[in-house]
Amino acid sequence: MKIFQVINVRWFNATAWYAITLSRLLAEAGHEVTVLTQAGTAPEKAAQEAGLRTVSVDLNTTNPIRFASATKHIILLLRTHRPDIVNCHRGEGFFLWGVLKLFGFNFQLVRTRGDQRPPRSDAINRWLHAGVADAVVVTNRRMADYFLEKMRTPGHGLWLIHGGVDTARFHFDQAGRNRVRNEFGYASDDIVVGLLGRFDRVKGHEETIKAVASLHKKGMENIRLFLIGFDTAMTSSQIETLIDDAGIKDITRISGKRDDVNACISAVDIGVVASLWSEAIARSALEIMAVDRPLVSTDVGVMPDLVCPSAMVGPGDVKALADAIESIVNSDELRSEILEAQKRTMSQLTLEEFLKRSLNLYHSLIDDK
Repeated sequence: MKIFQVINVRWFNATAWYAITLSRLLAEAGHEVTVLTQAGTAPEKAAQEAGLRTVSVDLNTTNPIRFASATKHIILLLRTHRPDIVNCHRGEGFFLWGVLKLFGFNFQLVRTRGDQRPPRSDAINRWLHAGVADAVVVTNRRMADYFLEKMRTPGHGLWLIHGGVDTARFHFDQAGRNRVRNEFGYASDDIVVGLLGRFDRVKGHEETIKAVASLHKKGMENIRLFLIGFDTAMTSSQIETLIDDAGIKDITRISGKRDDVNACISAVDIGVVASLWSEAIARSALEIMAVDRPLVSTDVGVMPDLVCPSAMVGPGDVKALADAIESIVNSDELRSEILEAQKRTMSQLTLEEFLKRSLNLYHSLIDDK
């Protein structure tokens, strides 16, 4: 197949990761993939580093002259490459692709919604998603329900395709665990709680810090906190201020940017996703679960699709988060239950399954032409 993956995303977020990972899998499977990006962005760089063919088109512009130039560029690309599938991973520019399809360009149009913010349920948007797009892909059940109920998208045109995790890269690594724990001064009997995620308010670092602090003050002397991440929307100094205020500077470590993320995850005893909102794809959750670490999570976004109900808490609820961590520490039975549930979930969330389900969609669209 000839496939355009439209990734006009400015930042390398979960949407960009999902789209680039899918593009790479499709290319490795022998399909002709062209990735349309915004020039000079992190997603463009990531796509090129993955060996993908990229073309920069400014689909995000609001300047009429630039938009006309972008439209001309796209028409030229369509005439030159004649793609079978165009998959839009971002809303900007989706209307243009829909108009071009209506004007007779013979491609199947897919809109992948990797963002937790629901689209406006107005007449034009409903028409675009239900009447123009050949399929809508969502990455979690909550968004699927929204499209069915609010956007009135036909059930046959709606596909739920979770992201996948590279199990060749992410798996439990005993040697890596020992090395990282030694590096950061963790004893063999320390209980290390780890939060994997960029430094951003949405990720719930403050709530996790407070939860661990409350357990330490309660008498759990061997609990430790490992923040696996680096500066983005928040800086390390801002995170350190939260740690100081909570009084747990001596039991907390920050990884900084690392190439051995798998080993860092292996070093923890309990993983945490404490996000306050978002998590439409939950890359960090998939990686923690693939490394066979029991995961405690808030019930935002895709997390109810992935996580054992006994390990989920409400966003921002510090006490519930602390209680969930404490329960896993004190109950081998609960820990085993969570790990078994995660293994069943992860068996369906490999990169192979991700590619298989996406190809099932693409083939169904082409076969129905």
